[in-house]
Amino acid sequence: MALTSSEIRGVMIPVSGGRVLLPNASVAEVITLTTPEAVGDAPAWLLGRIPWRGWRLPLVAYAVLIGQVETEGSLHARVAVLKALGAHPRMPYLALLTQGFPRLVTLTPDVLMPAGDSGGNHFGVRSEVLVRDEPAHIPDLQAIEARLLTVLNIAA
Repeated sequence: MALTSSEIRGVMIPVSGGRVLLPNASVAEVITLTTPEAVGDAPAWLLGRIPWRGWRLPLVAYAVLIGQVETEGSLHARVAVLKALGAHPRMPYLALLTQGFPRLVTLTPDVLMPAGDSGGNHFGVRSEVLVRDEPAHIPDLQAIEARLLTVLNIAA
């Protein structure tokens, strides 16, 4: 089935307390969670670093970052490896803790609707949407990446 010009492929990523919606092209791979290497003085949302293809990726607990939950569970957790938008040579990817497997969705104007506020009240949230009546957050990946660079003390 070919996509029309008004359709894009998205990925609904389950996180504690909700879902994150991203373009399919931004997800490099979904992997099994391994024990993260601790990062000294890291905020609660930065769970540490995990190895992936020669990189040590920062692992972000999105629901903790936006204040939706205080801690993340790991019973059914996976990791979505995301392509970083900032093109920083020392952080071309980042990892997002998921609660299960992401699901592909085809997005069209009739299934993707704005919901709630524009996300301006929460750091890391670009907007809140409904996908076929399912609430989801569109994350502000640029802001999250910038915060990660600061927390990890990586020169911009």
